[in-house]
Amino acid sequence: MEIEAGTKAPDIELKDQHGQTVRLSDYQGEKNVVLLFYPFAFTGVCTGELCALRDELPRFVNDDVQLLAVSNDSPFALRVFAEQEGLEYPLLSDFWPHGAASRAYGVFDEEKGCAVRGTFIIDKEGTVRWTVVNGLPDARDLKEYERELEKL
Repeated sequence: MEIEAGTKAPDIELKDQHGQTVRLSDYQGEKNVVLLFYPFAFTGVCTGELCALRDELPRFVNDDVQLLAVSNDSPFALRVFAEQEGLEYPLLSDFWPHGAASRAYGVFDEEKGCAVRGTFIIDKEGTVRWTVVNGLPDARDLKEYERELEKL
């Protein structure tokens, strides 16, 4: 069961594509967070979604908002992926313990061994304000994120 709007966001601590530790709680009191789970780097729909975010980056990484994208890939794969696609925002590895963060948010597909497409907008107080979960083949609509961020 995925985390619902109005609940406290579970804190996660993961390595990014540069090996740096990133904690969701580091942004509490400072920025709203768009926490985006995606299945795997280098796949068609995931690459399209993450590149669309790259192209609209000022809306998702600024003084008020931080984008954190999470997959079950290793940090090493995420680094190559980020370099190849020009992704300059944090790509977090939920590789080991495998899927722990995805499970905490209720978006880990046990059969497939990866996260489904879950997005959580978390306010500065650490409360989930909005969420959407799509199946593996279904891309998300970035305009929805923008509308929800404007409400914060």
